[in-house]
This record gives sequence, C-alpha cells and structure tokens, in this order.
Amino acid sequence: MKNLIMLLLLFHIGSTVKHSLKIFFMLSSGVPNTPDYVAAGELGGILIAYYDSNMKTLEPRQDWIRESMEDDPRQWETLIKNCKHYKQLLTDEIRSFKQYSNQTGGVHIIQEIMGCEQDDETKQTVAFKLYGYNGEDFIRFDIETEKWITSNPLAKTTKQEWDRKTASNGVWKNFLTTVCPDMMKMYFNDAKSFLDRKVPPSVSLLQMTPSSPVTCHATGFYPDRAMMFWRKDGVEIHEHVKKGEIFHNHDGTFQLSVNMNVSSVPAEDWMSYSCVFQFSGVEDNIITKLNKSVIRTNWGKNENRTDKKRPMMIPVTAAVVVLILLILVGGVGFVVYKRKKDKRSPNSISELTEKLNPETK
Repeated sequence: MKNLIMLLLLFHIGSTVKHSLKIFFMLSSGVPNTPDYVAAGELGGILIAYYDSNMKTLEPRQDWIRESMEDDPRQWETLIKNCKHYKQLLTDEIRSFKQYSNQTGGVHIIQEIMGCEQDDETKQTVAFKLYGYNGEDFIRFDIETEKWITSNPLAKTTKQEWDRKTASNGVWKNFLTTVCPDMMKMYFNDAKSFLDRKVPPSVSLLQMTPSSPVTCHATGFYPDRAMMFWRKDGVEIHEHVKKGEIFHNHDGTFQLSVNMNVSSVPAEDWMSYSCVFQFSGVEDNIITKLNKSVIRTNWGKNENRTDKKRPMMIPVTAAVVVLILLILVGGVGFVVYKRKKDKRSPNSISELTEKLNPETK
C-alpha cells in the first residue's frame, strides 16, 4: 500500500474545470489489500460514480445521479457491464506494457484518464486519452493524427503496435470528439441545479500547540471559486501569513486553510485580527474574529468540549491525507492534461466497448 501511495503522489492533481467529463481507470497487480481494478467518473471536478473489483457494482456518488439510476435502471446496468468489460481491455494492455518494458514481476499499476473539457470563456473543447505506468507518464493519444505519442523509451514498442490499429484509433477519436462532448452536455443539463448551487463553509480556528500558527480552516463549501485571508483592522495582511490550496472533500465540496503566526501578536491586539472567507461574486463575506476562546486545539482546555459537530484540530499533514484518500477511494486522476477510420460513430459507451472488445459478452 505504501508503494502504491508513493507512486500515485508523483502525479499532479489538476485544477477544477467547470465543464469537463473525465473517466478514470486504475488496474494494479502485486498490491495487497487494494482492489485490482478501479473505475470512476467525474463531472466538473465532482466525483459522480465509482466502481471497483471488490464492490463489483457502480455506486452513484451524487443525489442527481442516484435519481437518474432509479429512473432508468437499464442504463445503469449497462454502465456496470461496461466497467467490467473495460477491465479486460486494461488487462490486455498492461500485459503488453509488462512485456515490452521487460518488467514481469513485482508491483504494476496502470492508470488511464480519458474525457473532454470545455473552456468556460472560449467554449473550445479539447479531448484526451492518456496512460501512466508504474508512476510515470507512458503514452497518450493524439486526436488530430490518430497516432500515439510517448517520450518514455519503454513505450516505443507499444506505440508502434497501437499506431497500426487504425480502426480502433478511429473509434477512439470519434468517441472523444463527438460522443464525450454530447455526454458532457447531457450530464451538465441533468446536474445544473446541483452544480450551480452555493454552499457556505463551516469555519474553525485551529491551533496544534500554544506556539503554533493559528489556522483558519473552511470546509464543506461549494463551488471552489473562493479565497480566504487574514486581515487586521479591516485591511488584508500578508506578513506572517501562509495561504493553503483548495482541496476536494469526499462529498464533492471543498476545503481551504490559511495560517497566521501569532507569536508576536500581543494578547490585547488579538481582536483586531480576523479571518475572511470570500466567495467569488458574492458580496457577503464570512468573518471570524481571532479569539482564543473559540480556537480548537489538541493540547488541553478544549479536549472536553461537547460540541462534536465542529472539527477537532487538523494536523499540518491533512492535505496529504485528503489527497491519498481521494486517490484511493474517490478515483482522482493521475495526471493533468498538458496539451491542448471508422466513420460509424458509437452513440454510447456501451457501443464503444462492444466495438473495442467484441468477444466479451
């Protein structure tokens, strides 16, 4: 498990693109206590469905997806079948990866991300299909040329083999440039009320030790177009302040922290400081005064408080823990998309899997 975590943490997590549909896959071998196959779907940076080989079913992760499943159970059964079929495709691919890279023993992890994104401003749509193998970029599909591109010497033979599969490459191009954008629009229309909502955060002041910086921690907010900062007497300050990044929560909301070193702040001046949470496009801010009596700690006076709804102290490593959980449980992808003929187009993922894997029923 430790090796798997280290490999996955080598990759970057992409920033949320509002109009995007991404499908993630991971197939592993030699990794104990971990599903050997994981598939997940993400819409606009929000996990909407998850499947793994232990569960053997596709689990909706948002209420509107669950309602869709109840309205059309056949479609959901088809998606479950597709998840199972795609495992065989990945199994065949990882077999060739091992063969051509002369790595047949030990731990092996193949990751794939495919999908499409639409720029909010230009409305330009880009599509992508790329693979990682054992913690490294391996190979990616070039939409324009219908060829495979790699800078990894271990993938050269795989590139040559896949370049010759012109029919399959034509199917992939059509799926990524036509079917995926249509699906993205359909899902965004179904999820419009959910994605357009604004959920305010729960804000807490946290401190690990009496000499540690005070952390202003906001969690449970949506969307991620937000910022947070410290100010004194109504003016934003930057000295002794460290801003954190926005991270996903497992339920599709977000969290954000900003630290301030208070070691040089006299006790009588504490109430001059405040933490401000600000949603983009929203006038009303959430303001939290720097007050010792409300700081959550791990070191004494607040241990016996009965308010269980507010979070206890979050260690400095919380961001790493969240990242690991997202990767292993939520199906977060392994790389950021870095670069922007079969004429019969499949009209669904079901038809796509049948075209690429016709022997599996």
